[in-house]
Amino acid sequence: GVTRLLLTRIPFFKEIIVSSFSCPSCSWSNTEIQAAGRIQEQGVRYTLAVTSRQDMNREVVKTECASARIPELDFEIPAFSQKGVLTTIEGIIDRAVAGLEQDQPARRATDKEVARKIDEFIGKLRQLKEVNSPFTFVLDDPSGNSFVENPRAPQRDEALVVAHYRRSPQQCALLGLEVSGAAPAPRGPRSREQELTPPLQGEEGEARPPDAAEDLRDEVLQFNTNCPECNAPASTNMKLVQIPHFKEVIIMATNCDSCGHRTNEVKSGGAIEPQGTRITLRITDPSDMTRDILKSETCSVEIPELEFELGMGALGGKFTTLEGLLKDIRELVEKNPFTLGDSSTPSRTGKLQEFIGRLQDVKGKAQAHFIMDDPAGNSYLQNVYAPEEDPELHVQRYERSFEQNEELGLNDMKTEGYGPEPAPGR
Repeated sequence: GVTRLLLTRIPFFKEIIVSSFSCPSCSWSNTEIQAAGRIQEQGVRYTLAVTSRQDMNREVVKTECASARIPELDFEIPAFSQKGVLTTIEGIIDRAVAGLEQDQPARRATDKEVARKIDEFIGKLRQLKEVNSPFTFVLDDPSGNSFVENPRAPQRDEALVVAHYRRSPQQCALLGLEVSGAAPAPRGPRSREQELTPPLQGEEGEARPPDAAEDLRDEVLQFNTNCPECNAPASTNMKLVQIPHFKEVIIMATNCDSCGHRTNEVKSGGAIEPQGTRITLRITDPSDMTRDILKSETCSVEIPELEFELGMGALGGKFTTLEGLLKDIRELVEKNPFTLGDSSTPSRTGKLQEFIGRLQDVKGKAQAHFIMDDPAGNSYLQNVYAPEEDPELHVQRYERSFEQNEELGLNDMKTEGYGPEPAPGR
């Protein structure tokens, strides 16, 4: 027979592969659908405070590997228990109710007590749809391909918290990116969490002594890893770079020879600063677009003139120019499945097109303020007048709040006296 493959895209969802098989001898045919969307570099967790009926109508893209939780009811839809859907908050609750009601007739005949408790829980789920009291909806997707609509885009939604995180080894194994429980090969691919620095070899092939005075800042270190796109063996180059008038950063770049995928990450080479940093640049000239920018993973970006705010964790760590960062922001807005497309409302499409146009004007003629707020103090914006002061650049240092320390994990970090206390009398 003959199998035909078609790569297509569902609007507001993802790419899929449609395969069709037909046999001319017996006229048997079969059609299957497989997911073709790429796994993102980081997982994503959406936390929505549902306070009104309008929030129940928010559109949601939930992939099959995403889990949904309602903490107030201690209710969870586990990953891989449902197929990927494009629905609303109310639709997810309706699907959960339908799944619980499916076997209720059999339960009533065999175990009336369990059936009664499930009926009570179904009643609680249905009451959530009326939003008589606020509740929390949490959507956690390790693949990073789920979305929850922000009806106020491109402005920040106070009720919606978006957090990007690095996947755990268990989540990577669940997505098929790593083989769980396999013994590492002696010279096979290694993860980034493993030893990064390979043994330094001398001219004779022997290991150099550990106390050799060798400056690694001029060397590019290379270690084996797996491609985040196709999981084929690849290599990652790592280099320590000194940014003038700032600090050292680590740049890691991965290039896959199998699928051609390229990615780069920037990590801070130092510790978290004692104070947070808020950098404000007044853009007055197109030459400001060439300023170097180091945006760490803990940095948020704000452009007040456009009523735009980019939360912490979005876009990851980047070492680029101001123009490059604005380009990444535009691509981030355009790839959001609820903003642009054939199925979006004309008012929303016009609003987003206007925002993209104003963002484009910032690159050329319009004046605006570009604000970077990094509680960890590891972000940087180039001072073109260094070592003199830049009249258009203002750097403010501030004390972090308890919430910011909590998000950075500093409140529970104990660096002194953490050893076991000696037993009394010894």
